[in-house]
Amino acid sequence: MKHAYYPGCSLESGSAAYDLSVRAVAEALDFELEEIDDWNCCGATEYFTQDELVATSVIARNLALIRPDLKNVVAPCAACFRNLKKTDALMQEHPEMNAKINESLGAGGLHYDAGRVRVRHLLELLYTEVGEEQIKAKAVQSLKGLRVAPYYGCQIVRPFDGFDNPEYPMKMDEMFTWLGAEVVDYPVKAHCCGGHMTQITEAAAFELIRRLLQSAVDYHADVVL
Repeated sequence: MKHAYYPGCSLESGSAAYDLSVRAVAEALDFELEEIDDWNCCGATEYFTQDELVATSVIARNLALIRPDLKNVVAPCAACFRNLKKTDALMQEHPEMNAKINESLGAGGLHYDAGRVRVRHLLELLYTEVGEEQIKAKAVQSLKGLRVAPYYGCQIVRPFDGFDNPEYPMKMDEMFTWLGAEVVDYPVKAHCCGGHMTQITEAAAFELIRRLLQSAVDYHADVVL
């Protein structure tokens, strides 16, 4: 099955290894990703603090660029996933905002029908569409003997997705057990990593990161994934 693919800025720069991994996984598990032609930055979180209409219009442009025959867009970056999902939901729920955003898109010859494309994170796609049987069948190396602390962060499972428990998600835990890993009880799995707080107060942001890593150490994890 073919899905639209939105890599976002991070996956083409500092997180390029993630992009390579996503594409390799898609090829191994027999689903096709078609990168959106001429996509633009999702704005991360900064745009919304300045002008909501500008922010959502910039984000909606990516949705409008998706070919009509593609019904899903995969966004591996948590911030990109959240912004695309948030904008689509906003347009569906608020007709006035929908009209304003489409007026902005119209200046560039574009239009987006809210809800036409389903925004999906890679984790949800792998769990619900690919599934345990195929993932196990395609695995080439067991993770047996590896103690894994799964880290979801605060944006993948809330507030817009709904496919997992927003306070204590478990789907990634299950996927690691499919591959033979021992999943540790990692209580901060859905806590914030600090993200863009590094631009406001580095001390607070780094303390949040320290807590995540310290918890993994306390639970004797070999790796945080």
